[in-house]
Amino acid sequence: MEKQSASKRVMNRFQYSTDQVIEKPFNWQQLWRLLTYLKPYSKKLLPLSIVMVLLTTAVRLVVPILIGIYVIDRAIENQDINLLMILVGMITALYLTNYAANIYRIKWMNILGQSVIYDLRKHLFTHVQWLSNRFFDQRSAGSILVRIMNDINSLQELFTNGVINLLMDALMLVGIFIILFTISPELALAVMIILPLMFLISTQLRRKIRRSWQTVRLKQSKLNSHLNESLQGIRVTQSFTQEPENAQFFDGVNTETFESWRDATKKNAAFRPLVEMTNAVGTAVLIWYGATLIQNGSLNLGEFVAFAFYLGMFWEPISRLGMVYNQLLMGMASSERIFEFLDEKPNVEEKKNAKELKQIKGDIAFDNVDFAYSNDRKALDGITINIKAGETIALVGHTGSGKTTIANMITRFYDPTAGSIKMDGMDLRDVSLRTLRSQISIVLQDTFIFSGTIKENIRFGHPNATDKQIIAASKAIGANTFIDKLPNGYDTEVEERGNILSVGERQLLSFVRALLADPRIIILDEATASIDTETEVQIQRALNKLLHGRTAIIIAHRLSTIRDADRIYVLDHGRLMESGSHDELMRKRGIYQRLVKSQFNMLEAL
Repeated sequence: MEKQSASKRVMNRFQYSTDQVIEKPFNWQQLWRLLTYLKPYSKKLLPLSIVMVLLTTAVRLVVPILIGIYVIDRAIENQDINLLMILVGMITALYLTNYAANIYRIKWMNILGQSVIYDLRKHLFTHVQWLSNRFFDQRSAGSILVRIMNDINSLQELFTNGVINLLMDALMLVGIFIILFTISPELALAVMIILPLMFLISTQLRRKIRRSWQTVRLKQSKLNSHLNESLQGIRVTQSFTQEPENAQFFDGVNTETFESWRDATKKNAAFRPLVEMTNAVGTAVLIWYGATLIQNGSLNLGEFVAFAFYLGMFWEPISRLGMVYNQLLMGMASSERIFEFLDEKPNVEEKKNAKELKQIKGDIAFDNVDFAYSNDRKALDGITINIKAGETIALVGHTGSGKTTIANMITRFYDPTAGSIKMDGMDLRDVSLRTLRSQISIVLQDTFIFSGTIKENIRFGHPNATDKQIIAASKAIGANTFIDKLPNGYDTEVEERGNILSVGERQLLSFVRALLADPRIIILDEATASIDTETEVQIQRALNKLLHGRTAIIIAHRLSTIRDADRIYVLDHGRLMESGSHDELMRKRGIYQRLVKSQFNMLEAL
């Protein structure tokens, strides 16, 4: 019973996922939007592929006429050997032409399909890169990964074969339909009697199939989200011995994904037997009614053979169209999810006429700023702060008081819901995001280290930095002490998140990375929280030298690290309660003094 309730608690993690089945009717406008990605290839690859399609279609439509009407009714019936040899040569040449045309059609369509997938994935990833932080706050990394990888992959078959097959089969059906009615209208009407029923049934299947594939995408998104979360938090899982519970939850999500696939494929599979049943009925009608027409002289044997050829060819494109239709439904389910992201607008948008921030001084002014992550509670309430260029200020307060939110507002990860924030007198909403953020460096408590070398990680904020500049910045911070001891020094490879480095070493690297960028403004968000006292003293010396002339915003719970700040702002539940230097605030005997005393007492107790 206890296990079951624990499992339910785990399941609640995905209970309110932002990924939902999108209820939109199938529309050709969305398909056309998807097909616009073919436009860059409309001058060469696409026309060449279409020419090959027309050629193969023409060959396949001509051959049965040659066999039925010319070979049987003329050459064989009249025992004309010369005509027979000519016809055999013509048919052989047509089949060779069809073979060559198919080779080039497949080759060019594969190149076209892969190129479109490449463009679409690049477009989606680039767009996601520019979305605001609020977008990522509301979605797991796994669900975003599914859209960029799985959903786009599901369009691959559609672009590689589906679009061209749709054109080829449509042309084939129209051509066969015309030829059948030309050969014998009576026989054509007889064998086509089953088509309205097939059309009615397939129409009823359409919405069910489409919704099933949307459900598959939703379940895959949940599965990927859980996998990403599990791998990122594997140490927490193991430390709390939650492996069985985690495996149980994975089994549940995996089973849901499997069941959704089974349901979708079962509905897909219903279409092909429908076509085969229609084919069987049509063939029975052909044999019975065709024999009658031959007996009463309304139809020649060669015409009957040609008709039988075309009828067999008629059901083949219908069957393929069913598969293309299924690909189309899968593609539409995925494209709806892709376009949902592409239609997402950044909450923080750059104006078209945004001003370029050249070399800034670093004056920052908050004027009665309000901000809320949701409607429930304000994260900032009427904040007014003036930071002068070159000044070092500190933000202190309990967790949730608004310190990090202020830092996020300076980098314009979020816009205020009321009031304004100005830099050097310019409203941040009027300036270019790129030029704003290029002059700000942020060092976070949870340092992210990318896969690559130590050197590449340091150079991340300043791609053009020389090796000499990297070494100089490392020495200024003191990171060279541990880097020189690594197997390959600055060329040592580190995996994602820098697992071969200690927490303190990763933090030192983030300092070097930030300072190498030579910003006008530096934000330190609990940046020294994971560094031992000896290393902290070393960093404080480096910062005193390197922060000279720059504006610095320091967020810290360890109040010993901010004693030398020019000004300290004390926050509580999003409101500014006190401000002043360390000595001034201690004399006030307010919130700041109580914070200092509580930390001092805690250290004494240790």
